[in-house]
Amino acid sequence: MKKILSLILALCMVLCMASFAAADEVPTLKMITLGNGQPDNYDAWIEKLNPYIEEKIGAKLEVECIGWGDWGSRRSVIINSNEPYDIIFGDAGNLRADVAIGAYLDITDLLADNAQGLLDLIPAGYWDACRVNGRIYGVPTYKDSSITQYFVWDTEVLKELGLEEATANCHTLADATPILKAIKDAKGEASFPVTKDGVSQIPFIYDGMGAGLTGLGVRYDDAEGKVVATFEQPEIMEQLKIVREWYNEGIINADAASTAEGPTYKACFLAQGWSSAAKTTWGPNMGKELVAYQYGPTILSNDSVLGSVNFVSVNCEHPDKALAFLNLLNTDSKVRDAFYFGLEGDNFEYTADGRVHKNPDSSWGMAGYTQGTFFTVTVTDDVDFNQWDEVRELNDKAEPSVLLGFAFDTSKVDDQITNCKTIWDRYHPELLTGTIDPEQGVKDMYEEMRAEGFDEIVAEAQAQVDAFLGK
Repeated sequence: MKKILSLILALCMVLCMASFAAADEVPTLKMITLGNGQPDNYDAWIEKLNPYIEEKIGAKLEVECIGWGDWGSRRSVIINSNEPYDIIFGDAGNLRADVAIGAYLDITDLLADNAQGLLDLIPAGYWDACRVNGRIYGVPTYKDSSITQYFVWDTEVLKELGLEEATANCHTLADATPILKAIKDAKGEASFPVTKDGVSQIPFIYDGMGAGLTGLGVRYDDAEGKVVATFEQPEIMEQLKIVREWYNEGIINADAASTAEGPTYKACFLAQGWSSAAKTTWGPNMGKELVAYQYGPTILSNDSVLGSVNFVSVNCEHPDKALAFLNLLNTDSKVRDAFYFGLEGDNFEYTADGRVHKNPDSSWGMAGYTQGTFFTVTVTDDVDFNQWDEVRELNDKAEPSVLLGFAFDTSKVDDQITNCKTIWDRYHPELLTGTIDPEQGVKDMYEEMRAEGFDEIVAEAQAQVDAFLGK
């Protein structure tokens, strides 16, 4: 009997110890983000970072960095197969569609208790852009949250061909046409190579209302708030015709519509950002001296805010920790720098005056814009200015969309949006690369969309916009 009692006592002690161990176990959060794929030094990076994260929030981190070319398909599998994760990057094209299928956690009531730093950092209007039916489902990355587009040029080519003055005065696609023709003729290759995303900047003056459907929107400065088929509008059609000309002239590569990843080097490209990024980011990434000139206005819209968002999975077992981590990532420079620059001692070093010195051979490739705010990223020592000051200035001077803070409730037209998005996905590689005649392509695309309820989407959006504007 004594032996039995001893065995029972021993078993109870083992179970108690296991219970205590489970209670003390540090949870591991899985974050899914975007870049050049998993870094070569990921193991060393996460091993160095995790003790600090654990000390700060009582959790560890696991990161999956998906490559650019695989992002769309891999992300879709994760979301639609209910694959386990805690935090995932997304944008305006993901928010409402993924909320509709129950992918993301409603974080409205959790923010104050677990991420007060985020609430203090990010302006209130930005949170409104992340609302669906009045509830917040994502954390916007407060960075270049306004949209400013730039032509970015290789200065060596400009000097060689005597095009410096012309590019300094180039602010439209039409302005760029003779310059790009001259570069193409001189170099014998496409001077404006693009992937199947094409010249995706064309419709950026329209607020897409977070519907996740390119081809629908309200012009940012339209006080009447008219919801339109954007690619049917004259100023957009004009741009599409120019892109068609570029394709026919060989300025755009012939295989653009089927190309997932473009070349590293481009004599010219369009990019969203800020002018000094030519010196701090675009140029170093290409190994060239580049110069950037603004294309179009600077706009603050729901789409620009939703250009980069992190979402918490509805199946996250530790949502308090997930939000605590996003709070840390955005407010703690040590963590923010680790994500932006990589492994200290390998990819970068801190200088005596507190700047970052990047290893010129660093291959760190996690996309900095997907992670969090730019305003806690440490300034590098290769420039004599703070580029984040320019970003703040652009945010501050941006022209707000008439619909800033408007949240389109798509619940009545989710099926129509899904069907129309499928059609858009099929047409846009050819439309935005100039591969097909835009007038016929746009006509055919909208005919198909209207057969799937596009006009119903417009009517529902218009009713909500009118209510928002007090009409």
